[in-house]
Amino acid sequence: MEQLVRRRYWWFALSLVLILPGLYFLLLHPLVTTGRFGVGLHPSIDFSGGSLWEVRFLEKAPTDVTTDAVAQVFAAQGFPSALVQLSPVEVEGKTIAGVLVRTAALSSIDPNSQIEAVTTALQTAFGPVSRERLESVGPTVSQESTRSAIIAVLGASLVILLYLTWAFRKAPHPLRYGVCAILAMVHDVVLVLGVAAILGTFFGLEVDALFLTALLTILSFSVHDTIVVFDRIRENLINRRSSEVFDDIVNHSIVQTLPRSINTQLTTLFTLTALLLFGGESIRNFVAILLIGLIIGTYSSIFNAAQLLVVWEHREWQTWFGRRKPEELVTE
Repeated sequence: MEQLVRRRYWWFALSLVLILPGLYFLLLHPLVTTGRFGVGLHPSIDFSGGSLWEVRFLEKAPTDVTTDAVAQVFAAQGFPSALVQLSPVEVEGKTIAGVLVRTAALSSIDPNSQIEAVTTALQTAFGPVSRERLESVGPTVSQESTRSAIIAVLGASLVILLYLTWAFRKAPHPLRYGVCAILAMVHDVVLVLGVAAILGTFFGLEVDALFLTALLTILSFSVHDTIVVFDRIRENLINRRSSEVFDDIVNHSIVQTLPRSINTQLTTLFTLTALLLFGGESIRNFVAILLIGLIIGTYSSIFNAAQLLVVWEHREWQTWFGRRKPEELVTE
């Protein structure tokens, strides 16, 4: 435990190894699969616009309904690019066919006629149906939601930077604490988005309003844990002995706060695990992202944020890639 700071580049390397697969699925996978650049997230209708239909076929077994057959019905009613996902459900001990269908947004002029036409066509093709859910978001609303989500994340980051700079104003170089906390947050955001892109590719995870809520909650947990470590560093700097160097102070502070950080996060971890196992389908994705983000945030607070203070203190970027510090060049 006494070598945490000395091995800081090992922790940075581990973060890079964890980030790279997510970056591939987030940025490069769309290029490989579609031939064009994009973001590999699967946005829900909250951010992409469109309609989401949940339909159950009351007299059909799951094997009696295919995605192609359902897509043809929607295409005949003016939704040619419908995406159909089978979703069998159990009703009174019997498993019946169900589907989730993503289509373009309903007409703003006469949406009720479109709904009735699709329902009638489905009944004609498959017998009695039950429309369990229908959500529709127009392109204007979805663009506003996307813009608001970006503003929320950037606004939270700015406020955190300003607050930490003010809170550590009595410590040497207070701006560093805010910047390092923001860099750790960026690490968390990139990792969580990468995980979401991977889960979206293989398991169909969609980025919706609950995902944004989970992301902001993860940032708050991460910053809270970072502040605990930074505050102990500040206290130890005030009470430092003349023989102590900055690296030792940071390392000692991390070791002092490590049990508290782990114990605090474990209580939340146990609660989220229980929710993931028994909380129901509707919040499962939300809880899974929270659980992953909690682990990532705890790691970044201990092994990234505080370590970045040491890198900044020694301006170690001046010697990266075999370069020498400017003062060394002057002395020659």
